[in-house]
Amino acid sequence: MKVIFMGTPEFSVGTLEALIQAGHEVVLAVTQPDKPKGRGGNMQYPPVKETALAHGIPVFQPKKIRDAENIEELRKYPADVMVVIAFGQILPQEILDMTPYGCINVHASLLPKYRGAAPIQWAVMNGEQVSGVTTMQMDAGLDTGDMLLKTEVVLDPKETGGSLHDKLAQAGARLCVETLKGLEAHTITPQKQGESPTEYARMLDKHLGNICWERPAEEIERLIRGLNPWPSAYTGWEGKVMKIWEAEVIPQEAEPAAPGTVVRVEKDGFLVQTGNGLLKVTALQIPGKKRMDAGAFLRGYSVKEGMVLGGE
Repeated sequence: MKVIFMGTPEFSVGTLEALIQAGHEVVLAVTQPDKPKGRGGNMQYPPVKETALAHGIPVFQPKKIRDAENIEELRKYPADVMVVIAFGQILPQEILDMTPYGCINVHASLLPKYRGAAPIQWAVMNGEQVSGVTTMQMDAGLDTGDMLLKTEVVLDPKETGGSLHDKLAQAGARLCVETLKGLEAHTITPQKQGESPTEYARMLDKHLGNICWERPAEEIERLIRGLNPWPSAYTGWEGKVMKIWEAEVIPQEAEPAAPGTVVRVEKDGFLVQTGNGLLKVTALQIPGKKRMDAGAFLRGYSVKEGMVLGGE
């Protein structure tokens, strides 16, 4: 097939490469504009742009895809289908209807669960045991189009947002190739979506990572994993921000202290009281330092029983 590919972040790259390897002709890659990064403000290419240029594929980077001149630019590239994966802009009906096979979206959840911008991280934070990828025929709604194919991925007990991201990116790449093959062969029967059993997987922001120690230890531990590597979970420690990268849930044995209180310090970590149970912090990071095991941190910094963590 001739394909117009729309995607922006690293999650999209595997699917673009899989389409190329499967013999499809990607006639255009559409991605978000370059953005400044770092203190120097140097402009950085989106990952999809880097990959497309490496394969000699033309790149189009509209600020607003729905503007009339941008829609006309797409018409210059005749294609059989558009493949959309984490593009970052809502497509108007004119684009949805532009190619014979329409727009096929690769979505990182088992729809209708976790419609929205951050399905990967919310699946981890909500304690899902199984996630997956769905390909769907896009419509004017937000992740509401007819489902085409699905594939499941089982979550590891210590799954992080980052590790699940990588698993689903690989699964999505394979599923997209399988979906285009099925569409060409007319062996796929689209299925309507029902109502979503989960809340909209809203976009992540840094404030989401501020740990509320009144929450149960299990919820906080999932928050830490779900927001690893970005935007990360954190708490206040001696007027500084302490990022917490790894933690373990410990059953409550003694009378509970106030949430956020350090109740015990061990060689390899320290235990913090939550609203239900204890959380043992085993890997962390403080400003100006690299991520480290809690044991290494405790050899250089003071954390004492009775200390209270929390605050912005």
